[in-house]
Amino acid sequence: VFFRSSSSVGIVNLKPLLPGHVLLIPRRIVPRLADLRSDEVIDLFLSVQKVGKILERVYEGEALTISLQDGKIAGQSVPHVHVHIIPRRPTDFKGDNDRIYPALETSELRLEHDLARAQQSTETPDESSSTAGWRIPKDEDRSPRTMEEMEREATRLAGLFTDLA
Repeated sequence: VFFRSSSSVGIVNLKPLLPGHVLLIPRRIVPRLADLRSDEVIDLFLSVQKVGKILERVYEGEALTISLQDGKIAGQSVPHVHVHIIPRRPTDFKGDNDRIYPALETSELRLEHDLARAQQSTETPDESSSTAGWRIPKDEDRSPRTMEEMEREATRLAGLFTDLA
């Protein structure tokens, strides 16, 4: 966890598609956006706005992809509302930036499997592979990050939000 508001929490991603790819989730566990109360929706999207501004600056993005798969048919793999925030650059996906959408969908579909794999794994991936130009490998070739890697990123990002509480 790197961000907290009254009704929402920001967490780092197990298998980020690009640098700075994070998730914002409501504190109350609900499967669909329509299940949130109005105050929770307001808090969630104001949090998306705050976090997005910081991520764009920190990761030198020129735009953001903000995505929410609302329901299983839409590609939601975990029955808990979550919003993806991904800082974007013109060079992402070798200039074919719309490739982010099938990559997100594939990533969502494999999430339960990846979470189980990460909990069982004791291996530490080669850190250079996670930052080497951020090429986007196929989802099946992407290893879940270790808890230590995610904790380091969350700690670094949390320091950017201390003045915004």
